[in-house]
Amino acid sequence: MRWSHGAGRGGAGTVMSDHGLSVVIPVRGRVSQLRRLVDSLRVAIGECAEPVEVIVVDDSAAVDARLHRQTCATIDARYLTGPRRVGAKRNVGVRSASYDLVLFIDSDCLATPDLLRRHVATLRAQPDTVGAVAGPTYVQEAGTAVSRVMSRSRLLNSAFEWPGLARQVGWATTSNLAVRRCAFDAVGGFAERALTVVGGEDVDLGIRLTKAGYRIVCDPDAVVIHDKGSIESLGTVCRRLVNYGRSGQWLLRVHPDRGRPKLNRIGAVAVAALAGLAVTRVSRRGGALLLPAVVAALLARDARERLGDQGPSPRAVADALACSVVDWSFDLGEVIAACQLGRPGQLFTGFEWQDEAFVWERPPARPYGG
Repeated sequence: MRWSHGAGRGGAGTVMSDHGLSVVIPVRGRVSQLRRLVDSLRVAIGECAEPVEVIVVDDSAAVDARLHRQTCATIDARYLTGPRRVGAKRNVGVRSASYDLVLFIDSDCLATPDLLRRHVATLRAQPDTVGAVAGPTYVQEAGTAVSRVMSRSRLLNSAFEWPGLARQVGWATTSNLAVRRCAFDAVGGFAERALTVVGGEDVDLGIRLTKAGYRIVCDPDAVVIHDKGSIESLGTVCRRLVNYGRSGQWLLRVHPDRGRPKLNRIGAVAVAALAGLAVTRVSRRGGALLLPAVVAALLARDARERLGDQGPSPRAVADALACSVVDWSFDLGEVIAACQLGRPGQLFTGFEWQDEAFVWERPPARPYGG
């Protein structure tokens, strides 16, 4: 075998220094997706020069858990039960890891054949001040009307692709991030009590790594492929965007220095509605037009940004408008979280997702979360 499952190499909480790569996968449900990921890892392990172990941390129901154990057995992966929150699951995996390098990948992703080899080679070639290597994550083409419309979104999957556009990032999604175990331990691992079950803990980890003096460099050829299920339906897309918005408000509480003024579209619409009611009560005319005027102006501004240089064909305009409406789910998530956290005064303060730690080859057209 070209890989090791780590048997007999120390239990949870034991810090090991052996050279090699531990792949940590949090999962809940997703039986078929995890099986496909494991199959792809089998190929990638064969291309890696160093020993590799795979650790799956699961909190599925009994039937799915049994199937996950069967999948793990096919490549001698270690199966662990863990808590509900994804950051806590990853911490469980790292505490049980045998090797000095750790790769985080999500259960609804696929490893490309060169993924493990490239992450190991890149980290080994870098000085110790480089704490992590980020690779891009590309989402499979779904071929649905929802995926076509949301291809215009700069919120939905843009952060996945940043490592393909940058030389260095301040944080990266943990769908494709390799870290030095010593750097991970030095900053205390993932936050385990984020506002949402998943979301924001990867940003927080990256920020703490950079604040501790570590750099996160990018390898555009260390590629992960994300399952298309996350963009196939309107409900799934909206839930993801709401979750991203909620995580942004949690990050703002954890990192208050990253706050910036932001026009929250949902908040602006609510203010316009209240102002319209007030005007109507005073003058009994004119107030009813304020809300639709504000909504139309905001949608027109967002749609223009999403059209870019494309000609204003009826279909392109319709898609841009639809994408703008769906992207407002992100703002809705910010409103929900601001209320949950008892911080309504920060409704028009957004989290600064990018800073000077990002060094771009090709900068994104628009700031994330804008």
